[in-house]
Amino acid sequence: MRRIGYGLIGTGFMGKAHALAFGAVRSVFGDLPVIDPVVLCDTPADKAAAMANTFGFAHSTDDWRAVMANPEVDIVSITTPNKLHKEMVLAAIEAGKHVYCEKPMALSLEDAREMAEAASARGVKTIVGYNYIKNPAFQHACRLIAEGVIGRVIHFRGWVDEDYQADPDLPWTWRAMREEAGLGALGDLGCHLVSMAYGLAGPIESLVADMQTVHETRPLQEGGRAEVENEDVASALLRFESGAQGSISTSRVAWGRKNRLDWEVHGTRGMLCFNQERMNELQVYENAGPAATQGFRTILTGPAHPPYDRFCPAPGHQLGVNDLKVIETAELLTAIVEDRPAYPDFAASLEFEKVIHAIARSSQTGTRVTI
Repeated sequence: MRRIGYGLIGTGFMGKAHALAFGAVRSVFGDLPVIDPVVLCDTPADKAAAMANTFGFAHSTDDWRAVMANPEVDIVSITTPNKLHKEMVLAAIEAGKHVYCEKPMALSLEDAREMAEAASARGVKTIVGYNYIKNPAFQHACRLIAEGVIGRVIHFRGWVDEDYQADPDLPWTWRAMREEAGLGALGDLGCHLVSMAYGLAGPIESLVADMQTVHETRPLQEGGRAEVENEDVASALLRFESGAQGSISTSRVAWGRKNRLDWEVHGTRGMLCFNQERMNELQVYENAGPAATQGFRTILTGPAHPPYDRFCPAPGHQLGVNDLKVIETAELLTAIVEDRPAYPDFAASLEFEKVIHAIARSSQTGTRVTI
C-alpha cells in the first residue's frame, strides 16, 4: 500500500482542520494512500511538541525549513498567516513537495503568479483551501446548471458576511496590515465567493467595484490606536465571459452574521439559491407546470449527492465544514495518485486572486477593470 508523508505548518483554525482531514480521509474514501503524519511545525517549540502529540505526528519543530528538508515529507500543508505563504510555498516546491495552501495564496497578485509558475515548472501537485466548492450541494448545483435545468445563466448574485471585525473596540492585529495580511474582507471572505461564482457562472470578464474601511483605527494593547490599512467591506458589479451579469459583496463588520455566504443563480427557466449557514440545502425554482403549483423546492443533500455517501448512508444527517476539508484533501491525494491537476490548484486559484485584486484596483481608480 502506497504511503504518503505529511508535514503541517500551523495549528490554528485551519491547521487543526487540515490535521483532522488528513487523519480521516482514508477512513472516509478508502481507496487512498496511507497518510504518515511525519512532522508538525509551530512556535514556540513546546507548543509544536504538544500539538504534534495531540494530532499524532511523529516529530515536531519550530523551524518550518526543517519540514521542507525532511525526506519523509511528500505533502506540506501551509496554514500560516498570509505573509508567510509565498516563501514557504516556494521552498516546498523547490524541495519537490506537493503543497496544500490556505487561501489567499499570497499578499499580491504578482506573488501568487510566481507561486503558480513555480509549481507548474517543478511539476508538483497543489491545491488551495477553497473548501466551500467541495460541498455536495454546490456540486449538485453545478450539475443542474450544466444539464440546463434553469436554462441559460443570465445573472449571479452573491454575498458573504461575518462579524468578526464588527466591534470597533477589538484590538488591532496583523490582519489590519497590508504587508502582513494583504487584502482584508476580500482576502478572508470574498475570494470564497469568487470561487463559487466561477463554478456556477464561469470566468469573470470585467468588473467595477468599491471598498470601504469602516473602522479606520483600532486600539493597541499598549495604548493608543493604529491604522487599519485594508478593507472591511467590498462590492462589485460583474460581467461574465458568457454574457451574464452579476454582483458580489463582502463584509467582515456585519453584526449577527457568522458565516453568511449566500448566492443566487438566475437562469432563463428558473433559479438556484444557497445559504452556507444551511450548507446541506439547495433551493431550486423551475418555471414548469401550472403557475398555481410552482414554487421553490428544497433539496436536502444525501447519498444521492456524492461524495456525501462516503460519509453517511442516510440523508438528513448533514455534513459540516470539516467534512469539506476531508473532500478537499481527497482531491489532492487523488491528483497525486492519478498524476493529474487537483482543483483548484495554483493555476485555477490564481484566477480567483485576479478578481479580488481587480476589485481593489477598480475601487482605487474608480474605473471598470478587465480581468
